[in-house]
Amino acid sequence: MSKRTLAHILLLATALVWGATFTLVKAALADISPLLFNLLRMTLASILLAVINRRHLRRITRPQLVSGALAGLFLGSGYQFQTLGLAHTTAAKCAFITGMLVVLVPVFTLIPAIRPAGTPRPGILSGFGTLLGFAGLVLITTPTGTVLRTFASSVEPGDLIAFAGAVAFAAHLLTLAHASRTMPAGVLATLQVSCATLTMLITLPAEHPHAAFTPPVLLALAVCSLFGTVAAFTIQSFAQQVLPPTHTVLILTFEPVFAWLTSLLFLHEHLDRRALAGAALILAGIAIVELLPNANATEIPA
Repeated sequence: MSKRTLAHILLLATALVWGATFTLVKAALADISPLLFNLLRMTLASILLAVINRRHLRRITRPQLVSGALAGLFLGSGYQFQTLGLAHTTAAKCAFITGMLVVLVPVFTLIPAIRPAGTPRPGILSGFGTLLGFAGLVLITTPTGTVLRTFASSVEPGDLIAFAGAVAFAAHLLTLAHASRTMPAGVLATLQVSCATLTMLITLPAEHPHAAFTPPVLLALAVCSLFGTVAAFTIQSFAQQVLPPTHTVLILTFEPVFAWLTSLLFLHEHLDRRALAGAALILAGIAIVELLPNANATEIPA
């Protein structure tokens, strides 16, 4: 099996795990505050990654440390926003809003300094896909009968917070696209998760932490730490060494679909027709951006 094939398979498994964790975390948040949950999750993952990659960590260079710290800052911010948003909206809506990162990545690559080497400039279809994604975001986050002048007041706070998380995750993915070329996957995973943990520790005073370590909380911490963080970010760091960022985000578009299915099966959370139409538009925008030939796109020499 080639590295590219293995990367695709492992990324799909990662999308499945990340999608399922929306439901696990949503259930756990009844017994633990969001930011404390994130801090515990990332602390456990940081310790495990440091133990696993301890030999390679002795040879870290300063540029690698800076790249890992930047990736960790965006990763930690993304999880803080996402989990706070999840506490105030449904798991399915939060997942689809987070999925907007796939549309945001091409928008960010319009800036030459941000665009990874070898990545094409976004073209007309990228713009059209972005508009579809935004239209879907409006439908999924606002109630029936909303008009443009009342849009800002009708969007739920949890939806806005989740969208801020999508922006941070898009920045994280693009940072990884640059950093993954300069260091081993295990080292990058350890650095970014450790720096994300520090970000979460600094921002913890934004809430009043509380926890009751019930079975749902312990299960969510175990799954999110071991599979959703240690395994997932090692896989993502490896995959971005052999795949372009557009391939990575395309596979990760399955994450909100898996999240919706698990929230429907286990939490019985339903999307109404308006929200389903919004989710469909978001997925359509993602598909246009990632699957169709990018009109007027120009390949940048590596």
